[in-house]
Amino acid sequence: MSEKDKKDPNRRDFIITATATVGAVGAGAAVWPLIDQMNPDASVKALASTEVDVSNIQPGQSITVLWRGKPVFIKRRTNEEIEKARSVDLKELKHPEKDEERAKNPEWLVMLGICTHLGCVPLGDKGDYNGWFCPCHGSHYDTSGRIRKGPAPTNLEVPKYEFVNSNTIKIG
Repeated sequence: MSEKDKKDPNRRDFIITATATVGAVGAGAAVWPLIDQMNPDASVKALASTEVDVSNIQPGQSITVLWRGKPVFIKRRTNEEIEKARSVDLKELKHPEKDEERAKNPEWLVMLGICTHLGCVPLGDKGDYNGWFCPCHGSHYDTSGRIRKGPAPTNLEVPKYEFVNSNTIKIG
């Protein structure tokens, strides 16, 4: 190859560059559907979070909603229930956790309604501590959802949640 051929691009160089570019774009177009199909579908994305209107819940009342196919307990606690939960000595607890760590707003308690022993659904306003009671194996939870008695190893789980406004809680 002469010095002139090295300095001046010719028709062959253009064809090689154009072919490589078209090949790269074609490969990307062929691979994209394979990568895109790994994303979650719309039904899964729809379950990722849920917003709950809590404006009609009175103090002392609780509701159960479904999130990701799991029950979530939302309880509007009375001042008495809050004080009772906060006055517990952490040394008495099997899984020590302050009430302040479990409830972003003391009035509202949001927890997964699944017993941490074997996955049963506890009953509300029952048990030795007037919180939740799992009748299947006898786990007792207090007014903060903390395990107090029975085989359950940990407290009821608190999911990620936030207050959108004073009447709406977004879970997830």
